[in-house]
Amino acid sequence: MKLLDRYILRKFLITFFFVVLIMVSVVLIITYSERNGSFIENNLTTAQIIGYFLNYSPYVANVITPITVYIAATFVTSRLASHTEIVAILSSGISYTRFLRPFLLGAVVIALISFFLTGWVIPDANKSRILFEANYFNTGSKKSEKNVHIKVAPTRYAYVNVFNIKRKTGRGFTLEEIEDEVLRWKLAAENIQWDSVELVWRLKGWSLRTINGFNESYVYEPNKDTVLHLNMTPDDFSSTKNMQETLNLDELGQHISDLELKGADHIPIFEIERLVRFMSPFTALILTFIGVTLSSKKTRGGVGFQLALGFLLAFIFIILFMTTRSIALAGVENAVLVIWLPNIIFTVLALMIYRLVPK
Repeated sequence: MKLLDRYILRKFLITFFFVVLIMVSVVLIITYSERNGSFIENNLTTAQIIGYFLNYSPYVANVITPITVYIAATFVTSRLASHTEIVAILSSGISYTRFLRPFLLGAVVIALISFFLTGWVIPDANKSRILFEANYFNTGSKKSEKNVHIKVAPTRYAYVNVFNIKRKTGRGFTLEEIEDEVLRWKLAAENIQWDSVELVWRLKGWSLRTINGFNESYVYEPNKDTVLHLNMTPDDFSSTKNMQETLNLDELGQHISDLELKGADHIPIFEIERLVRFMSPFTALILTFIGVTLSSKKTRGGVGFQLALGFLLAFIFIILFMTTRSIALAGVENAVLVIWLPNIIFTVLALMIYRLVPK
């Protein structure tokens, strides 16, 4: 790596991490002022509050990465342009493409760090953060689920009318065996209880109806309990709100496989989360490229104008990303294309800007 590469790369990465530190600090201060009443009301200790913000910080840093990487690229390039350093670099025989290399190398470093954080570090931090927020901020969280259907085996389906998440008990339980669209047998129970020691389900007041062509048998045991082993746990009845944010990439893949086996209807939430984690690191490359190409020419507006333009473009990207993500969650045939649409649009924009930049 040449001296010029080290010079630009160092300035770019130092600026990026400094901007992240400043913006995360501002967000944390605002969050503390908004939730200070909840901290006092719940008699939380200083250690608990600090622990919450330590888990909250990586989440905030990841959310603002599109803005911070663009600001860092724009600020460094604008300073180089204002000091006529870019003119000197290009006049020495270095091509504009070669000038971009240290910026793109820095973007790759940021993208790799972002991928590692979003893939494994942030989900682990979110486990504690979301639990903390549910306990102390979200007082209206759900205590029960109604009309839950779960596929527990390739030909076996479970249904619970009402399930109490806290007590791990359910009412109106049925288990059906369906082969080739034909009902083979149906087990029904008035109540179902999860045994956390034996890891089994205990049924009370159950009946079993077996169907074999025109022959049918029926057994009813209103006072007899039985034990049932199912590919189903109380976690399957818990609210899936924000759950995808608590699973790392390995856990996401396994969870999606489990949901597919059970025939769950909220699989797209987790599939789209996995797509986003593979898509988001490339954002650093694209926005860095745009930031450098837009700021490499000296302008009368100075750094302030270019930073303002950077904020505008970064916010447009975030809004576009949120829109496409909502569309993908609503259900589309090609969710991969929809999720990648912001990157595709901004890549085309970057190439158009690059062609117009004086080299």
